[in-house]
Amino acid sequence: MVYVTEMMAEVCDKFGATSTAFTGETDHVHLSIHHPPTVQLSTLVNSLEGVSARYLRQEFPDHIQKYLWGNHFWSPSYFAASAGGAPLATVAEYITNQKRPKPTQESAPATRHPAVQNQLPPSPKGPDFL
Repeated sequence: MVYVTEMMAEVCDKFGATSTAFTGETDHVHLSIHHPPTVQLSTLVNSLEGVSARYLRQEFPDHIQKYLWGNHFWSPSYFAASAGGAPLATVAEYITNQKRPKPTQESAPATRHPAVQNQLPPSPKGPDFL
């Protein structure tokens, strides 16, 4: 998770943005990013997802394969909200206090929780399709 945090910060830096907080859960991540108004958020998110997915596929190809959404590591959607008048320290604290997956002995990447996997609708071609 540390390397992914650093990677996200490097991508933000290339856009003139700053990653102020980052944490991951079993099925999603939380980021707090301060970016200039000249940067399109969708372009920044696309770069964050693309760079991290390429890295994780290269470093953990066999492990990542079983957690892909179709052929994608990230969902094609994302949620973004403005912090408005909230102090950035409050936003960073919220993100930092989110649940993190428990590390395994191998320090493997986070996996989707089985309960979340069971929430997905069954494949139209049966449960063994893929």
